[in-house]
Parts: sequence; structure tokens; C-alpha cells
Amino acid sequence: MRNMLLTSAIALTAALSSPALARPMTEVDLATLKRVAAPTASPDGRWVVFQQTDTEKESYKRSTGLWLIDRKAKDAKPSQIADVAGKNETSPAFAPDGSLYFLSNASGKDQIWRIDLTAGTAATQVTDTQADVSGFKISPDGKKLLAWGDIPKECTDFGCDAKDKGALVGPGSGRLYKDGVGFVRHWDAWETPGTYSRPFVFNLDGGKASAARPVDAGLIGDSPSKPFGGGEELAWGADSRTVFFTLRKADRHEPTSTNLDIYSWLVDSRMMPVNLTESNQATDTLPTPSPDGKWLAYVAMARPGYEADRQVLMLRNLENGETKKLTDAWDRSVDSISWAADGKSLFVTAQDVLDHPLFKVDAATGKVEKLKASAEAFDGTINDVTVLPGGALLYSRNSALLPTDLYTRDAKGKVKQLTAVNAATLAEFDPVKFDRMQFAGANGDKVWGIILKPANATAKLPVAFIVHGGPQGSFGNGWSTRWNPRLFAQQGYGVVSVDFHGSTGYGQAFTDSINKDWGGKPLEDLKLGIAAAGKQDAQLDIANACALGASYGGYMMNWIAGQWTDGFKCLVQHDGVFDARAMAYETEELWFDEWEHGGPYFEVPEEFEKWNPVNHVAKWKTPMLVITSEKDFRIPYTQGLAAFTALQRRGVPSQLLVFPDENHWVLKGANSVQWHQTVFNWLDSYLKK
Repeated sequence: MRNMLLTSAIALTAALSSPALARPMTEVDLATLKRVAAPTASPDGRWVVFQQTDTEKESYKRSTGLWLIDRKAKDAKPSQIADVAGKNETSPAFAPDGSLYFLSNASGKDQIWRIDLTAGTAATQVTDTQADVSGFKISPDGKKLLAWGDIPKECTDFGCDAKDKGALVGPGSGRLYKDGVGFVRHWDAWETPGTYSRPFVFNLDGGKASAARPVDAGLIGDSPSKPFGGGEELAWGADSRTVFFTLRKADRHEPTSTNLDIYSWLVDSRMMPVNLTESNQATDTLPTPSPDGKWLAYVAMARPGYEADRQVLMLRNLENGETKKLTDAWDRSVDSISWAADGKSLFVTAQDVLDHPLFKVDAATGKVEKLKASAEAFDGTINDVTVLPGGALLYSRNSALLPTDLYTRDAKGKVKQLTAVNAATLAEFDPVKFDRMQFAGANGDKVWGIILKPANATAKLPVAFIVHGGPQGSFGNGWSTRWNPRLFAQQGYGVVSVDFHGSTGYGQAFTDSINKDWGGKPLEDLKLGIAAAGKQDAQLDIANACALGASYGGYMMNWIAGQWTDGFKCLVQHDGVFDARAMAYETEELWFDEWEHGGPYFEVPEEFEKWNPVNHVAKWKTPMLVITSEKDFRIPYTQGLAAFTALQRRGVPSQLLVFPDENHWVLKGANSVQWHQTVFNWLDSYLKK
């Protein structure tokens, strides 16, 4: 007894005198970690402003505000600015005079506001429009404002009481979609006939906007495009008189068309917008004028109807219209564009073998150089690149282990971290080890993957085998607020993911190789990949594994259920295709399904049926958790219901989780927690017995 008391006393003393023990990261942590986005810099580069979203731990209510950093201050810490209690401030942008503009719903609607950071005065409202403002850009001379929002086509002002929304007047609640209307629903919302995302130009004087006039005269379509287009699809010319914008025509062909075009419009002229890319029937987007106004950089795909074609960096001479393919010899797809201050080079990001790094492209020769840092890490996922005075770069970065923060890289390659908004919380978590792997996949091609596991684990680990969606995507070295590999590892799992044939970052031929082969080479890669992971890391118990996936990854769970029946203890299928025939007629963006299978179902039914999971239900026996959402119009929830019905009728152990208020993704905080708790309980019940 005396020895026991002495031991207890020593242990208590040690506990009181040492820091708290680390703990596993939880699903609540993932939902409530601070989220950094939209960094912008003042014209002199001194001030950096970004938006940060905070989530309450009990209610999961989210609020977004603006934070300021003084780059000249030693050990500068971010401070919140322009904050109105209970309201959101987003999308910061500096004007040439150094004042800060941003979006806020402080007036009850989303409007543009302004604050003078040097004067220390309160923010003032810049716009007062009938429609909500979705986004904006300030002209280089600071005298005009380009803003956009959802506005009926008949409105000549930024919002109006439209009489004709394209539907017949009647006593009921029905919406009538006329022949040739295009999309009737898109992503997670039913279309309002006659209403589009539309850009307008305002005069800007004394911090007030006036005299709105539409940019899209004579054109019918969304600019920026829906559902994911934003400010990257619109730009001011260096002359402050020209507006460049991206638009896909809304007509009967829209659900089958990837033909986004770039238009230019001379402000206050009587000229119609000019289509600069009319000759290309595939995607043209990301218009980015050079600082001297002589060149327009943008990206272009070559094949109509293919949303995952390679995006080549293009340069158009704005004086004579001559265009050249700047990165045609570089087998990567450009995701973002920023000009160097001298106009001699451009900075672009692109997926590249598990990472999403930053590259420098010579504007004259097209030579591509992958940027590095002098000592600090420069891998992971880099976005939000802004060129600062003196050749420095401001950017955001995250990785598989760390959420997004802001950094600068000076002209000599030295990196400085500006923010560490989650540092205190991250310090509480148990460490996780991240490894890369490569192996010979289908056809003997080199295939890459990742392995994450608890760093301090000593016993054999059950495996969570996660299959990414897309399918043209990558589950690489990046942070996710939904499918987060670190979170899975912190539950005591070894996490394995494979960039199978069809993934991005390995050249366009590798990406194209999944076409008409959804269940072929990718499945072979997955089988070879989990075996390779077991050989590389003997701690992974690949015989004690569950597979999980969403979207195409969800399709693969349904395919595995009928083709790899002894591979896993359980499956988790989220928003996956169950019946390819029904999917061909139910989804909204028809171009995707028709490209992937070589045409519409009624022309090539054999291509759809070749890889159709519904045809192999008789072999299903692996327990499956099915997750779907009622607002998912990409892969409608009926696909999930059908899969669950098949499991139940087959007598296969199964569960169904349905979210009435989510789309193809689970975005709300409380729903994210419920999703993870349901998934972890399912995995634990089969892998931790």
C-alpha cells in the first residue's frame, strides 16, 4: 500500500508539472478548426488582409470576418477588422489608394463596404442594390467597380422587380421550363427561369458606387459560370476601360457543353461584347491581363465536352489578336495564373504527383520552372498567389497534415509563415506520419499513393482504404475539410489512398486512361496499391481493412461490392453511382457522363452497362454503409436509395444515412460531425472487434 501511494504521488506530481498529454484529433476538431481564405495585399505590400471562418463548438454556427497583418511589424499577429457582431465580412480587396473594400451582410443584404485602414474610421457602405452582390473587382485606376450577382435578364439595373422570369403565370407553385431552356436544376438548386449570374460596371467616386450598367448585353448565360465560378473568371484590363469575362451560353445545349468563352467589353461604348475565343468550342477561362495591358493570359482546353482536359496556358496579343499556346509542351494542367510585375513571366499552379505546387513560366519561351524555397518546405497544396512589390509572393499553403495558412516567399526563395491560426489546437493532437508510395499498376505504369498512420503506434493497424472522387482528381498532399486522411489516422487507422489511372498530376494521357474504363484499370490499381502499401509498411494490416469513397469513389464501392467480394470487411459508399443507366438520365451536367462513356446512353448503352454496378448485385455480400443527400443533383439521392434497397433485399448488413439539407458534399458543421461519427462507428464495428 505504501509503495502504491508513493507511486501515485510521483505520478500526480509529474502530471501537474508537465504539459498535458497529446490526444487524438476528433471530428469536432475538423469541423471547428479556423479556416483561412481570400488573402489580399495592399498596393505597397505592407498590409495583408484575409478572411477567417470560425465555428462554435456547441452550435456549429459559423461566422466569417476579416483579419489584418502588418508585414513590417516584428512578430506581427493578425488582428480583426471591420467586424460587425452577428454578421459576415468576406472577399477583401484593396483599391489603388490603399483603402479596403469587402462584402458584408451588415445591412441585411450582401453589399460592398469600404474602410480606410490608416484613418481608423468605421466602415461605410459602397453599394445599395436591390440584388445581393456575389463578388466584385476594382478597376486599376480606382474609378470603377465590376460587380456580379444573380439578376433577371430583363433588369437593366443591379436587380429589379422582374415580371417575366420565363415561367407561365398560374395559380400553383409549379415552375414551367420551356423547350430549349438548358439546365432546369444545377448542383443543388433548381434554376429560376430567366435569372443568371450577371456582371455590372459601376462608377466609383468618394467610396460610393453609382450608375450600374450591364456588361453582358445581348448574351444569355452565367458570368461567372455556375456552380463554382468566381472572380477568377472576370478581370479588368490595365486601361480600366476594358472588362474581360467568361460565359457559357444558356440554351438547350448547355447541359452537354463545356464551351466557356472569354469576352471583352469596352466600358460605356455602344459595342457588343466581343467573343475572343469563338474558334475554340472547348473551355476557355481564367482571363488574366498583363500589367502593361498588351497581353491576355488565359487557359484553354482542346476537346469539347471534356471537363478534365488539359488546361494549356495561352497568350493573346491584345493589339493584333494573335494567340500562342505557351505551355503546350508541358504536360500539366494550369489551375491559376498571376503575372510577374515586369510582365516577363507568369506564376501558375498545377497538380503534380501528389502535390499542387507553384511554377514560373517564361512569357517569351514558355519555359516552365518549378519554384523551390531556400530551406523551408514548399510542397503540399499552394493557392491564392499574389505578386508583391520587390518580387515577393503571397500565397496560401496546406498539406495532408496541416490546414491552410498564409506565407510569403521573397525573391531569393526565403519563405516566411504569416499566420498560424490553428497552432494551439494542432499542438494538442497526437503526431501522424505521412509517407508517399509508388508501385507498378495496371499495364505496368507507375502509380503513386499515400500512407498516413499514428506516428506512435506500435501494434498492427487496421486499414481505411480511401478512394478519391472525380474521377479525374488526386488524393494527395492537401488538407480536406471533408475526407481528411489525418483525421482517419488519428482514430487508430492506417490510411491508404491510391492515385489510380484517371488521376491528375501525372500527364494528360494518364488522366484520359479512365475513359470508357471506369471499372478496369482503376480497380486493378486499387488491388495492386493496397498490396504495395502492405509491403512498404508491415504495420498495415491490409487483411483487416474497409474501403471508403464518395462520388466516383462511391461508384467504386458499388463496383467493388460485385467485383472484389472478398477484399474488405466493410464498405462506405457516399453519393456513388449505382445504376449507370439511371444516372445518364438523372444527372444535370450531361457532358460528364457522356464523355466518360463515349456518348449518350441511347447511342452506346453497351459502354454504360459494361461497368454498371447494378448488373452485379447478385454477388454483393460485403457490409455497406450508404450515405446520400437530398440536394445532390449531380448523383441524385435515388442512386443511394437504390443501393440500400439492393443491400437490404440481399440480406447484406447495411445502414443508410440521408442528409436532407446537403448537396454532393457535406458542408454544415453539425452534419460533418454526424457523418464522421457514423462512419467511424461503422469502421470500428468491423475492424476493431
